[in-house]
Amino acid sequence: MTGGAMLARGRGVTVWRQIAEAIEAEIAGGGLVPGTRLPTEAALTERFGVNRHTVRQAVKSLVDKGLVRVTQGSGTYVEAKPLSYPISTRTRFSEIVVGQARDPAGRLLGHRQAGASLEIAEALDLSPEDPVMLIESAHFADGVPISWALAAFPLPRFAEVPEVYGATGSITAALSACGVPDYRRASTRIGAAVADATDSARLEIAEGRPVLVIDSINVDPDGVPIQWARSHFCADRVRLTVGG
Repeated sequence: MTGGAMLARGRGVTVWRQIAEAIEAEIAGGGLVPGTRLPTEAALTERFGVNRHTVRQAVKSLVDKGLVRVTQGSGTYVEAKPLSYPISTRTRFSEIVVGQARDPAGRLLGHRQAGASLEIAEALDLSPEDPVMLIESAHFADGVPISWALAAFPLPRFAEVPEVYGATGSITAALSACGVPDYRRASTRIGAAVADATDSARLEIAEGRPVLVIDSINVDPDGVPIQWARSHFCADRVRLTVGG
């Protein structure tokens, strides 16, 4: 049977939707496991006997539903199962990811010195315009983007954070290099939003997809605030749990 023969063109359901349903059924049935690369656009066009525009509509609908993700220059992949992400007084991205047999990675996107905004100054017990180091970073599990964040650290105490984080991809290592071998989460605030253009590019998701926005404050062993962060998580890729 040819791919085109699989489609019932007279049953009142658009062709692209039938293609999306067929691929979704393969995912649900285990024929396409998480992390699998979908056939190329040309291969799907030949399989279903349709034009490329129709295939693109079908794939876009799967992206919008969070079933697959498009990686520029690489292809389209079946989404992995959501990462269980506990939030507690000791939240460590790498430990969470490794504990679920996945490979963690962090990437420095940029950094700059700036005066603390009112929000950051309040979080870090500073005066407005006190100097802070701002860093933007992205975080991955098995190469899949899970979150990106903007974080602030008081200066001059944490001037080395960008260099160490850029080399290691680890905030824990960066704080340790600045004389903070351990730290704890003092507060967490969880909200929701829809993905904008920045979220779309950094998380490889369609604009309008749900995003979890988490504001957090970490303190050193003496209770001194050392880090404020605002993290954007792809909501479909994590399952948050809140504990002690």
